[in-house]
Amino acid sequence: MREPRRMDVMGVFLSENTNLTNGFIQINRTQTYPSKADNSKAIALPVLMFVGGALGNIIAIVVLSISRQERKSSAFYTLVCGLAVTDLLGTCLASPLTIANYLDEHILKDDHLCAFQSFLLLFFGVAGLSIICAMSAERFMAICCPYTYRRWRVGRRFAQTFLFSIYVSNIVFCCLPMMGMARSELQPSLTWCFIEWRKQDPLPAAYSFLYGTASLLLILATIVFNVAVCGTLLVMRKRTVQRPVTRASVRERWVALSSAAETQMIAVLVLTSAVVLACSAPLVARVFANQIMHQDYYQADLTAIRIASVNPILDPWIYILLRRSLFKRILGSSRRARQSYSKRNSPPSTQALFYPCPVPETSNSHVLTQLLCNANVITQPPAYIPYGPEARQHTGGNS
Repeated sequence: MREPRRMDVMGVFLSENTNLTNGFIQINRTQTYPSKADNSKAIALPVLMFVGGALGNIIAIVVLSISRQERKSSAFYTLVCGLAVTDLLGTCLASPLTIANYLDEHILKDDHLCAFQSFLLLFFGVAGLSIICAMSAERFMAICCPYTYRRWRVGRRFAQTFLFSIYVSNIVFCCLPMMGMARSELQPSLTWCFIEWRKQDPLPAAYSFLYGTASLLLILATIVFNVAVCGTLLVMRKRTVQRPVTRASVRERWVALSSAAETQMIAVLVLTSAVVLACSAPLVARVFANQIMHQDYYQADLTAIRIASVNPILDPWIYILLRRSLFKRILGSSRRARQSYSKRNSPPSTQALFYPCPVPETSNSHVLTQLLCNANVITQPPAYIPYGPEARQHTGGNS
């Protein structure tokens, strides 16, 4: 008698001696099913994953909702809240199907339910990548293109409109298999459905490549935006240290960008991007591998979908752990340690030059407000930043 089937971390049934032939499952008729005690133990993990993902995203949404008004009105935190809502919906819609299929193995054999789960996996995979890419683009514009950012009036309403367009476009894109461009099929593990990603027919192959290419482009765009933002901040910091006298405006801008609110945004962006990309990349790689190689690496597919399922569980804890109060304490401790070190190692005459006064802790305004709400910029933005003698004449000799 064969050993009972066991369940992996995604709630996926595995058979120790299952034979795979031409993509179909051959199951020995003498196979025994797990007892009720085994069922209760095996179902505990997917239930805990479901509860953890739902509870974490709910807490994250509450934390973002009780933030101060200036944060709630920003485009960045509107997109962060949209990502939390997306993860919550994905967890609440996809996980119950997996649990129900564990209780009754005939659930996903229904064509409509199988197509629905395939749509959920497609949609929430590409939607998460789209939102994280939009977050990276928003930070890139705010730091690298501040005048364009202000001219386009990027704010809460702009972000809400953009989120709506992301949802609509991705729903249409992920509904194409239901419209006949591809077909959903029950995967060999019998517990999850996805598109036919090993077919050589023109339409299914075209959709697989289209989905994989769109996901890959979103990943690459996110990486480029994040590298550009971090590179810009490092260049500004280097200029501030090297030429603090002749480039006072650069130093002032670095101080504004180093405020707690802005630094927190960059930290949230970088950590969230790393988690989303790390969890999404394996599934995107399997889409290309299955369509190009046409080999039956079912365990690799299973591993990729497992990793993708961890994403909505990890994302919300980034927002929770990096909330404003905790982040201010960490940043304040780091700043005090840096200032204490500078006082011990820098001459008194140069301390004020190389270490300008920090932005007050009570300042929560956006970086554009700090940069543009001064008399010279508000009246007419300069076409260039004056240096040397021109800077003294531009500021009335008070540089």
